[in-house]
Amino acid sequence: RAGAGPRGPAAPEAPAAGATGGDGRRRLTMFLAGAAGVAVIVAGVLLLTGGDGGAEKHPSGAASSAPAGAAHTALPAGVKCAGAGCTGKDAEAMGCSGDLVSTTRSAAVGAVTLEVRYSSTCGAAWGRITGAARGDSVRVTAGTTSRTGDITADGDTIAYTPMVAVRDAAQAKACATLASGPTGCTP
Repeated sequence: RAGAGPRGPAAPEAPAAGATGGDGRRRLTMFLAGAAGVAVIVAGVLLLTGGDGGAEKHPSGAASSAPAGAAHTALPAGVKCAGAGCTGKDAEAMGCSGDLVSTTRSAAVGAVTLEVRYSSTCGAAWGRITGAARGDSVRVTAGTTSRTGDITADGDTIAYTPMVAVRDAAQAKACATLASGPTGCTP
């Protein structure tokens, strides 16, 4: 009758002092497995949204990849890219302009207005010049990525760059180079 006494069954034994038990290791293993699963999903999303599909023309005349074939369920109707998937693509063609864009910084370069345009929905920015002339160009830079747009036809007065992925508008800077000589950048 060991373990039973006049008061009932004996209390379970407590773990020895300093023993960690399997619960801590099990939780750590589950956490690490979950983190690895999330990393695999994020890598898959980045690969799918940054794919090199067919060519698409931009205002600069350069070709870039088409939107990835994956469905973007979290994006509003008409928006075809987000984040890294927007880099190198045309803001209008991808649905990132219109009501989804704002001018976050601007500067005057000669008679030209230079702007950083930003869409939080798309997670992307681009540069734009207005009041420009043939031979004027605009460049947007975010980190080590930059894209250029220019005016190549007489009578055109607006040029914009393909997009670059940014977390917020402060990461993007736009610069203009005018055919008449002046250059300048947004603050």
